[in-house]
Amino acid sequence: METFRQHIERAAARALAEFPPEAVPDIYTVTFRIDSVDQDPRFPYLAIGYNTDGEVRRLSATASPSEAWEVRWSYAYFPPSGLEGVRVVGHDPDHDPAGAQAHRREAAAQGLWYEDDELTDEEINERDELLGRRFHELCVDVARHLHTGGHIVTALGRPLPVILYDMFDPDAMFALTAAANPADLITEFMTEDPASQT
Repeated sequence: METFRQHIERAAARALAEFPPEAVPDIYTVTFRIDSVDQDPRFPYLAIGYNTDGEVRRLSATASPSEAWEVRWSYAYFPPSGLEGVRVVGHDPDHDPAGAQAHRREAAAQGLWYEDDELTDEEINERDELLGRRFHELCVDVARHLHTGGHIVTALGRPLPVILYDMFDPDAMFALTAAANPADLITEFMTEDPASQT
């Protein structure tokens, strides 16, 4: 039986092959949007997508010079290919039933799954925090797997960074991305890391 990690790794590699062939030469980053169904940490998922230099040029034509980094790297500027992605994987019963089953099975085996009204608010917060942290760690590992397994180079023809961002924890973006990529691929991205500017 496939583990949740194996399922996500396989789906992520498959998603790269689903990027439109005509876009591939223009793609400069793979995007991982970390989210959850109805903002419920029990149902985490990953939207895998990309952004292109052409999209950046289009937006840059109307952006101020001070927005240059934002236009290229901030999810607030990403088109649907980067924000919604081309594939959603994880505990999303509508988009990934197999992933939803695997995640729930493993969360239950680890003592993290709960039903509504089973726990106190404090217990729910503790489990939610742990579920969220573990999914972040998994997403970092999956991005690393795409690098070390050669999946990005095979699908896209060259090494490219994977930018990880959590819609509900924007401050985590830099630490997650730094942990997921070789440093030379994210030099420009990391220039806006608040931790490096203190």
